[in-house]
Amino acid sequence: MQIAWKYLNKRAAALDALKDYGSMQFILEHTPDNIRAEHEKIESVRSPSFDRMPHAYNPQACEERILNGIEEIDVLKERYWQALEYMAWFQPAWENLTEGERYVLKAFYLSNGTDEPVGTVCEHFSIERSSAYNKKNRALKHLALLLYGKQ
Repeated sequence: MQIAWKYLNKRAAALDALKDYGSMQFILEHTPDNIRAEHEKIESVRSPSFDRMPHAYNPQACEERILNGIEEIDVLKERYWQALEYMAWFQPAWENLTEGERYVLKAFYLSNGTDEPVGTVCEHFSIERSSAYNKKNRALKHLALLLYGKQ
């Protein structure tokens, strides 16, 4: 098992973890509301739809709706716990980066693509393009080291 870890591409894995950071934050912020909405959907009485189309009578429709709601809540809770586990693993490494390293990584990997990240970093630090790429590479290497240990 240790051999597999030796050949793991830690830089690419750190980059993937960094790209997942925004979606994990979104999950943590919105999942409680989604679970609450799903509970309300389960508990509410469904009104009939009058669309003038014939519908087959399903005597288990209420039970199926409750079961589907429970399954959806289970999926939401599983995603929430995975996001909590991810944040417990990623957040300490992220906080151990310097402010400059976080700025560079946010500009390159967490921006929405509105500006050119190289230009943003060059302007912020008053450096050349090659230096901006070198800063990005050093910051990503430092993040991989904090996440996965010695390379």
